Amino acid sequence: MRRSVALAVFAAFTIVGGAFVIAARADTAKKPYVVINGKVNHPVFEGYLRYGENCMRCHGEDGLGSSYAPSLVDALKHLSYLQFAQTVINGKKNLGNGMELVMPAFGLNPDVVNYLSDIYAYLKARSDGAIGRGRPHQLPKKAQ
Repeated sequence: MRRSVALAVFAAFTIVGGAFVIAARADTAKKPYVVINGKVNHPVFEGYLRYGENCMRCHGEDGLGSSYAPSLVDALKHLSYLQFAQTVINGKKNLGNGMELVMPAFGLNPDVVNYLSDIYAYLKARSDGAIGRGRPHQLPKKAQ
């Protein structure tokens, strides 16, 4: 009797645990942006504005890169949010091929750190081709 109760409890926890794992995987697969009919939600629009204020001078218009810094549109095709955040917060220094590329750390810049997920959402939408170049149009508040 105890054994069958123990097996039933184990099975219940296994099923529930499996459901949590499936839900967690579904959450991580969820896009960090909302784009409907070419219009973006507020966080993506905010990310566009913050990108323009803090990142564009090096990474170029619309995240396409420049002679000074790489394309973030291309980079986010393979970088996770965590990798992106670590680079932005800690900066990056690469000493290779006789060239020194330096990205300053933005970990103490509240205009970047407080909006990091918004900047990522904007760039990820650009990287995925969900929005084009230029200033995105916002969804009406009721649609968000």
